[in-house]
Parts: sequence; structure tokens; C-alpha cells
Amino acid sequence: MDALSTAFFFIIAIFILVTAHELGHFLFAKLFGMRVDKFYIGFDFMDLRLWKKKIGETEYGVGVFPIGGYVKIAGMVDESLDTGFQSGDPEPWEFRAKPVWQRLIVLAGGVLLNFVLSAIIFIGITLVAGESRTSVSNPAFVEQGSVFLSMGVRTGDRFVSANGKALSSWEEALDPELLTSHRLSYVIRRDDKTFTVSAPSDIMSKISTNKGMGIHPIVPPVIDEVLQNMPARAAGIKSGGLITAINGKNVTDWTEVVGVISSNASKPITVQWKYLEHAKGDSIDVSRLQTLGRTITTSVVPDGSGKIGISLKQTLQTQKRKLSPVESFASGLNQTWKMSVMTLQGFAKIATGQEDFRKSVGGPVKIAKMANQSAEQGPLSFLYFLSMLSISLAIINIMPIPALDGGQFVLNAIEGIMRRELSLDVKIRIQQIGMALLLALFAYILINDILNP
Repeated sequence: MDALSTAFFFIIAIFILVTAHELGHFLFAKLFGMRVDKFYIGFDFMDLRLWKKKIGETEYGVGVFPIGGYVKIAGMVDESLDTGFQSGDPEPWEFRAKPVWQRLIVLAGGVLLNFVLSAIIFIGITLVAGESRTSVSNPAFVEQGSVFLSMGVRTGDRFVSANGKALSSWEEALDPELLTSHRLSYVIRRDDKTFTVSAPSDIMSKISTNKGMGIHPIVPPVIDEVLQNMPARAAGIKSGGLITAINGKNVTDWTEVVGVISSNASKPITVQWKYLEHAKGDSIDVSRLQTLGRTITTSVVPDGSGKIGISLKQTLQTQKRKLSPVESFASGLNQTWKMSVMTLQGFAKIATGQEDFRKSVGGPVKIAKMANQSAEQGPLSFLYFLSMLSISLAIINIMPIPALDGGQFVLNAIEGIMRRELSLDVKIRIQQIGMALLLALFAYILINDILNP
């Protein structure tokens, strides 16, 4: 079932992103009077396709291979390597017959639409969810193996500043723009002392390897609901209780509780928790629970799936602000800009060897897993992932590599400067070399995905 879910969300993500990208080429080609012979989502290698329909001069279709798509514009040397049009003079509707500035806009159209899609998603998310801010007064929970643990940050520490700038929220402290900056250092408060920690230059690689940052504000393990016919209810555990230790080991965060319980499926565990009667509807004061709560020790046996039937009571204080449409628009554009800069900085670090290429770059397998994981966290999380992926697709495509949009853009710009077309043989050779390089890179990334899940 998990494999089906992963495949489903991968296909959904690729379908949306490729449709937006190819639509950019298509719309601008139509705007400038170019004939579009094909518009395909997915590749129809060997004429294998799920659907096709010809409307006007264009054949629309869905190919069997869901790893991309293409728009075939008359009079253009593309991945199809079709050169039949070269036997005659340029026709008015052909790509090659149009002014260079129009050709360049058509080539940049796919990248532009990917940026537009990203901005629309970010604007929509902020319009629906607003902005959340979690104060840095909330102490950190640092997971074992986290890059922040290796930097010297410990559970209970508090962020003070980053790169000399005072921090007011966790969102500022873990801003992706910070994590991809040339250097990164934090001032941390531990009890009454402050000290500085520095991030490694390959922090993004380490985060990717660990499948997350491994740090978040402490979420006290306060019990919200105790489910009927589950081990916790049978053992007498009550809603409103604060779990303080499991099997004699202190716990401070909800993720610790989930991890320990799930790793002891069908094995008896001892849960120590504090309880304080409170009026129905009153908010739970964690500090009061810790100091005044009655300590209870309970033995419970998690079921075969590692669950005892309790849910989390959200006591972490966050400030939520609803944004107006104008504020959401500005915030969405700002996020798109920041994420684009962050992605470019990430690629620059990979190119200069500061980040490990194998750990930083993901192929279809890694993208599929991330798509499924984000979807499991909810629709907004999936949309956020989709927006980030759209930016990455745009930036990859704009790189001046033969067979990519950026490579085609450079070739057409050169023709504009020279005021004449490059020879067909030169164009074909460049396209073939580019395609060979891309296929080799794709194969390498796919193998790397499989060997380094």
C-alpha cells in the first residue's frame, strides 16, 4: 500500500509540474503564431501512450513514461531530433522563422510558468493558513544523529541569534536562506550561559542524509485523548496527563514518547506520568503539571503495531496571523524569491564541492518518497513540497546545458548575435551530446537513489 501511495503522489507531482512547464512553452508559442504539433505529458517512446486527441493542429496526449513531457513546435530542433522541416524554406508559423526575441521568450516560457506556479502555491498557502510564529523562548529538542547535535546544540537550549542577527522565532532560526548561506553560526543560551556554535559547510547534505533537521521546539508529551479499547485506557492512563519517563528514562518531547512506545510493540513498558485535576475546558499549564501533578507509574503493553491509544495535546504556544490578500501576495512572492535564491546557493555549493553531490541531489526515487511523506503530513505540506520542486525544476532547466531550455536559449541567443542560423549539423550534434549527458546523469542519479535511499 505504501508503494502505491508513493507512486501515486509522485505521478501527481510530476503531472502538475510538467503540465505547468510545458504549458509555458505552448502558450508563448501560440501567442507568437507558431504551430504546435504535439503537447504531451509523459513521454510516448515507441508510440506508447495512455491517451491522445487531436484538436486543431495540435495532438494532445499522455505518454506511458511519467518522467517528463514535451511540446513539439514546428521548425525547432528538439529532443525528437526531427529535421524534416529543413528540406524547405522557413514557413511563417515555424519557430525558426520568428524573431530571436520571440524564440527566447518561448524557450524561457516553461521556466517562467514554473516560477509562477510556485508563487501561486505560496500565495495560496499564506492566504489559507496565514503566518505562524513560534517564539525562540521555547527550548529545543535535538534528536540523536542530528547535525545540530554535532554542532554542540543540546535539548533544552534556546536560540539567541544567527549570523549576528537577533532571533525572535523558530521560523527565523531555521530559515532555508540561512541554512544555504556561505557561513552560519548561532548564539545559543544554555541555562544562564551563552555560547556560539558554527554549522558545517555541508549542512544541507547532512540534513538530507538524516532525512530532516532533527531539531524542533520541545512539544511536551501531554495526553489529549485516550482511545477506547486500547492498552492505555485499560491501564488507567488519563487525558490531561503529562508523560515524564518511560522504562525509567526521562522524556521531554512527544517524539521521544512515540519512538520508545513504537519500538516496544507487544512488550510491557513502564510509563511514569503526572496528573492534576482541572476544570473541563481549562487550558493545561505544563509548568503547573510538572510541579504540582501527582506522579503515577503504570505498566502497559503496546499492541502489535506499537501503539497504546493516546494522542497529543498541543500545548506549544504559536502566534498565528491571518494575512490579507495583498499581504499574502507579497509574502508569496517573497517566499518564491527566497527559495529561488536558496536553491541557486545550494547548486553553487554542490558545484564548488561544499556540498556532497550524491547526498544533495535526488532523482525519481527520492522525489517519490518526499512526495509521499509530504502528502502524509497534509495537503499544505504537499503543496509546499510541490512549490519547492517547481523552483528546482525551473532552475535546472534554465542551466546552459545542451538539450535543456537553457542550452537552447544560449544557442538561439548566439544566432541572434551572429544574425544567422547555426548549421543544422551543429545543432543536431549539440543536441545529441546534451541528451547523452542528461541520460548519463539521470542514470547516475537513479543508481545513487537506489544505493543511498
